[in-house]
Amino acid sequence: MECDRAARRDRILMCAPDNFGVEYVINPWMENQIGEARRSLAWEQWMNLRRLLSLTADLTFITPVTGLPDMVFTANAGLVIEDTVVVSRFRTEERRPEEEIFRDWFDRQRFTIAPWPADVAFEGAGDALVDCERRLIWCGHGWRSSARAAELLERIFAREAIRLRLVDPRFYHLDTCFCPLAGGWLMYYPPAFDAHSREVIAAMTPERKRIEVSETDAMSFACNSVDVDGRLYMNDASDELQSQLRDAGFAPVLTPLSEFLKAGGSAKCLTLKLTDK
Repeated sequence: MECDRAARRDRILMCAPDNFGVEYVINPWMENQIGEARRSLAWEQWMNLRRLLSLTADLTFITPVTGLPDMVFTANAGLVIEDTVVVSRFRTEERRPEEEIFRDWFDRQRFTIAPWPADVAFEGAGDALVDCERRLIWCGHGWRSSARAAELLERIFAREAIRLRLVDPRFYHLDTCFCPLAGGWLMYYPPAFDAHSREVIAAMTPERKRIEVSETDAMSFACNSVDVDGRLYMNDASDELQSQLRDAGFAPVLTPLSEFLKAGGSAKCLTLKLTDK
């Protein structure tokens, strides 16, 4: 099945940053950032992203809960394909209270909630990215999600799941360094992966459709982009990367998200697509 974003608008789940802040350290981006996130600026940046996305997508919202500063990163709520969801099993204790909240929300929205073993860590669309062009799921593991997640997702969704091992702790979720795009294109940061994973990516994606980002762009979370109807909403990107994306037929839309980078997240982390096929 080809990606056909023109057929219907994407539906995207977001959570307002009422309680956002850096209150603990569970990834390298949070180091030395406790109490440093400016909530007023975070609100302004989140609202800008919300406004831009609303031009091309239908947005829906989950109510933020006090004491859960990372709940704003709805990409980690789970993985949704059509009407089925796998709710996340967080590896870190700090985020585990989010599981039941997201589970209740999906249940109220009448999604089919797939069973998932309690002992298999899985952090949703942070580590499982749908490639609707090829009807497969790219699965990151090594820091947050278990390598076993891929085989379980294959059984649930009846489509191939490709394991990619992450080796750089700065890129602890797959969506921080890897972005499958429409038309079989792929934007990624190769050093974030082990040698075998790089070989798999190269074998599955023609060189002409692989956009390899620099370390500078990777550190700006350029790969943590939201692809909606040919537009790529992203925190930042070099002129060179923007030119490459335009040449590939995409329209980069820069929307600064500096406060969320302090917690290790950006545009993609702040959204969960509910319309992936």
